[in-house]
Amino acid sequence: MTAAIIGFIAVFVLAFAGVPLAFAMLLAGVGGYAAVRGFDPALHMLGQIVVDASANYGMSVLPMFILMGLFVHKADISGELYDAANAWLGHLKGGLAHATLAACGLFAAISGSSIATAATMTKVAMPPMRRLGYHDRLSTGAVASGGVLGVLIPPSVPLVIFGLLTETDIRQLFIATIVPGILLLLLFLGAVWVVMLMNPGLGPRGEKVPLKQRFVALKGVWSTLLLFGFVMGGLYGGVFTATECAGMGATGALLIALARRKLSFAGLVDCLKETAATTAMIFAIVFGALVFANFITLTGLTNQLVEWIQGSGFSVTGVLLAMVLIYLVLGALMEAMGLLLLTAPIFTAVAVDMGVNPVWFGIFVVMMIEVGMLTPPVGMNVFTVKTLLPEVKLSTIFRGVMPFVIANLVAVGLLIAWPDIALVSLRWF
Repeated sequence: MTAAIIGFIAVFVLAFAGVPLAFAMLLAGVGGYAAVRGFDPALHMLGQIVVDASANYGMSVLPMFILMGLFVHKADISGELYDAANAWLGHLKGGLAHATLAACGLFAAISGSSIATAATMTKVAMPPMRRLGYHDRLSTGAVASGGVLGVLIPPSVPLVIFGLLTETDIRQLFIATIVPGILLLLLFLGAVWVVMLMNPGLGPRGEKVPLKQRFVALKGVWSTLLLFGFVMGGLYGGVFTATECAGMGATGALLIALARRKLSFAGLVDCLKETAATTAMIFAIVFGALVFANFITLTGLTNQLVEWIQGSGFSVTGVLLAMVLIYLVLGALMEAMGLLLLTAPIFTAVAVDMGVNPVWFGIFVVMMIEVGMLTPPVGMNVFTVKTLLPEVKLSTIFRGVMPFVIANLVAVGLLIAWPDIALVSLRWF
């Protein structure tokens, strides 16, 4: 266990010293393995893991979903999603905030990226909210928090990475997000409602759109619903595997972008280049995480944790609540992807040994990762919004996301109290 603790300390020290997380985990994993087994076995382990992971057919899911998200962004449908949501919800108190969250949910369903969702909807939603006199606290809080829906609503890159790291079925992970995703969106909408009750001046009502025009506005979302229905319907119906689903999704997004005449040849090349760069970065992080996890397994830390928990008499709920606290602390200090990579293999092994369903646990972990994307000082979604709106104080955005952080924790509490929230959809498909 001592070697494992030293390894974790080494990762943190290297990361805070500016070493990219992928290389920090790689160096700590190889160095620790060499200290325990020798330098030659450590190099052999490194090469074997890289080769095995690279040859893993499931890894092809990542570039396809990334490419799908980029094509969707090029298709420029975010504005139409927002207009449709605004037509139906804009007349409520805080209606544009409701519309922003609904549009974020729709965009997240086809982009798979939390940061991309937050960045895109900031550009789309902030101008009309400011024009109607919305306070920056509510408006920036809505766009930053709505972005985290991209982590939970499939296709979700963090869920794919969780599945690859823990060898959990990605298709089942995607299916299990149906009810939690809807629940979280409803709780976010409820958070806006509560905020408006406490301070009605933060978000005035918009004009009520006639019913006929509301249905006209829905024409702008047909491509989104068609793509999502085609991809997820094929996956849930067992027509596609997760890998085939990713390929079909990327193809569908490409056809939509071409049909809308939004994708030039130069734009296509840019999408391919960005996909290659992003995929290489994620692969490097995954390799580092697998090497470090191998070292941790060698030290016996996971088994010792399981034995200690079993000996202590902690209930499953007690262990999960302890993990919630750990994620809250570490999520305030680490970037979300790094937190996922460092904790998922160890925590999953502990949870599964206690009888927790690994698919359910994947949803739990991703929902806790969402919280870390909003909490100070390292809330990536908050900093994404701040980058696009430099005139807004960082403290204003953090204050704005707090009601949504509470809503997210309520969702986690409900998930722990009623595990069927995540598991019920597995019985449907």
